[in-house]
Amino acid sequence: MKMGNQSIVSEFLLLGLPIEPDQRALFYALFLAMYLTTVLGNLLIILLIHLDSHLHTPMYFFLSNLSFSDLCFSSVTMPELLQNMRSQVPSIPYAGCLTQMYFFLFFADLESFLLVAMAYDRYVAICFPLHYTTIMSPKLCVSLVALSWVLTTFISLLHTLLTAQLSFCADNVIPHFFCDMSALLKLACSDIQINEMIIFILGGLVIIVPFLLIFLSYARIVSSILKVPSARGIRKAFSTCGSHLSVVSLFYGTIIGLYLCPSTNNSTIKEMTLAVMYTMVTPMLNPFIYSLRNQDIRGALRKIFLKWTIQFFLGQ
Repeated sequence: MKMGNQSIVSEFLLLGLPIEPDQRALFYALFLAMYLTTVLGNLLIILLIHLDSHLHTPMYFFLSNLSFSDLCFSSVTMPELLQNMRSQVPSIPYAGCLTQMYFFLFFADLESFLLVAMAYDRYVAICFPLHYTTIMSPKLCVSLVALSWVLTTFISLLHTLLTAQLSFCADNVIPHFFCDMSALLKLACSDIQINEMIIFILGGLVIIVPFLLIFLSYARIVSSILKVPSARGIRKAFSTCGSHLSVVSLFYGTIIGLYLCPSTNNSTIKEMTLAVMYTMVTPMLNPFIYSLRNQDIRGALRKIFLKWTIQFFLGQ
């Protein structure tokens, strides 16, 4: 149906990743393995925290929410990518594209806020250990997570509704492997100044402010640790902060480069490479960096495995 030089778009075509045909099977197996690792790793963390009462603390409460967010964040794009890699016509309906964009923004923003809550929890635990239980009360922890969900719902819904108001030209080809908001804006025929302004304003709230808060939290942690004359404690603190900050830098750095500081000469391959880093790599690495290297998590895993093994043999 034509409307002047515009048309009503009923579906979009996702070009996907620029992979040679003879390499598709290899990359399909690689992405499938990464997705399964992400799902199993994050489900394992959630299960261990739920089953082990020793892990019912504020830190692991936030960690379980982060694992759930990573699991859903990866599931928004990875199944569609894997399906399109096997399809001759990698299309997605208009409504499905907006739905994917909404949930992508929702879980990306949720992860950003949860990372702040986790950094604050570590800041209180190290800098105010005697008041930790009082400050990080169950009420505060639930309130921080609930506030994160409310904020991300509002922000994602606003972006989606503004995008739904746009008119799209006859060209419905998205040079990406998912319905990325910036890619959709490039296809729009109508004015996108309001969309860009909202992205800039809310981007500061969702990306810049949390990143600075996390950086300041870890700076205070390092400053506090350096005051303690313990070489072992200093090494342990720097190791933990370094691991956390590496994932934080990977997650925020790529998003800031893509959405808040876009370059006019950014190639599509470069943009998709950065997108792969924070949509596939980061959710896969988080269970290892935040949890599986943790002694409490490893101890809980051993106890659960031993318990199930004993129950299995007694049941025979």
